[in-house]
Amino acid sequence: MASRRAPLLLLHLPVFLWYLFALHKEMLLTSGSRHFGTDTYGGRWKYLTFINMVLQTTFFGVCVLTDLVWHLSWSDKRMQQLSLRMSALQGWLFSALAFPIGFFVVVSFWILYAYDRELVYPEIFDTIIPTWLNHAMHTVVLLLLMLELIVVQHHWPSHKGCLTVLITFCSSYLVWLLWIRHRSAIWVYPILEVLSPFGLGMFLTAAVLVTISLYVVGEKLHYWRWGKSNQTEQDLALTQPQGKLH
Repeated sequence: MASRRAPLLLLHLPVFLWYLFALHKEMLLTSGSRHFGTDTYGGRWKYLTFINMVLQTTFFGVCVLTDLVWHLSWSDKRMQQLSLRMSALQGWLFSALAFPIGFFVVVSFWILYAYDRELVYPEIFDTIIPTWLNHAMHTVVLLLLMLELIVVQHHWPSHKGCLTVLITFCSSYLVWLLWIRHRSAIWVYPILEVLSPFGLGMFLTAAVLVTISLYVVGEKLHYWRWGKSNQTEQDLALTQPQGKLH
């Protein structure tokens, strides 16, 4: 049975290492003698793209650990319980955060870029950020998430629970944006500077609603691919009597 998990490790480990590499390169970026925007209040942590890169790295790191623990769980009841808990954590991270936030970052970036790139990714960034890294942060993310959804059967938590986690995350980030504006008198993104107070409220509300909609897309794709069962093949294997595991 452990061999069924081996292909997943062969997927998750390279992706995890890719994100570590891309995140490392992003953190090394400078513009002349300064980091663009990172030397102001909030540093890199005010950018949703950076937060998402950390989120994706964390998620695939958990995937690697889950795969490894799953391989060690067959002869140890405690390891079996740990494997099930980590599988549940993996499902929560993917469904409630990694998929909808990663999806939103890609979709919102390219829509705004197509409308007016100066609102989200000024042309000067082309001299600072390599093209491959821009796509690593704003294109490859969605491709890897779709691959994960198609290849890996995750434990998908309750609709209400996922939305609670997602809305809490979105609300926290919006509060963070407004706090940065209050403390430093700057808007994190150029588009926020050109909006009226009413327009700003509508834009931020729409952003949250789009993110929620993208969660629903992920949920429907998951059930389309894997059906309504909320137990993964690995969960079922671990909960079978020991004699049936061979």
